[in-house]
Amino acid sequence: SFGLEELIKCAKGELFGPGNAQLPEPPMLMINRILDISAEGGQHGKGHVIAEFDISPDNWFFKCHFPNNPIMPGCLGLDGLWQLTGFNLGWRGWLGRGYALGVGAVKLSGMVRPDRKLLRYFVDFTKAIQTRRLTMGVADGRVEADGEVIYEVKDMKVALSES
Repeated sequence: SFGLEELIKCAKGELFGPGNAQLPEPPMLMINRILDISAEGGQHGKGHVIAEFDISPDNWFFKCHFPNNPIMPGCLGLDGLWQLTGFNLGWRGWLGRGYALGVGAVKLSGMVRPDRKLLRYFVDFTKAIQTRRLTMGVADGRVEADGEVIYEVKDMKVALSES
């Protein structure tokens, strides 16, 4: 598991080393803690991550999206899933900077409003590829808000590149 202090070290390039996988710094860091991480676990046996993000009515995005109708942008939940996918690749010891490459399908079935308390992220790898030329993770993911599934993604892709 990893706490916020360690996640911020990752954002500063201090966890996996300079030039390797990094998380964004707050406020774009969409994770407060990683509860569980593996290279061989999860639904498909290819690795997984479970993490959480604390919701507060004071979160920066509620002030601007949308005035008088505060909602967390769905793209921030998707970014949290991408962040965790890249983090897992760096945690495996694979080298290079992380880049989101895309997602096959996204389903948004709920919203994050200021009265929500906790987001829980689930990332389950379907492929984790490392060759001399390519380092990439492909995963499915979901986000739960206070136990309710609100976002689901299929075939999310993150690559690590040394250039």
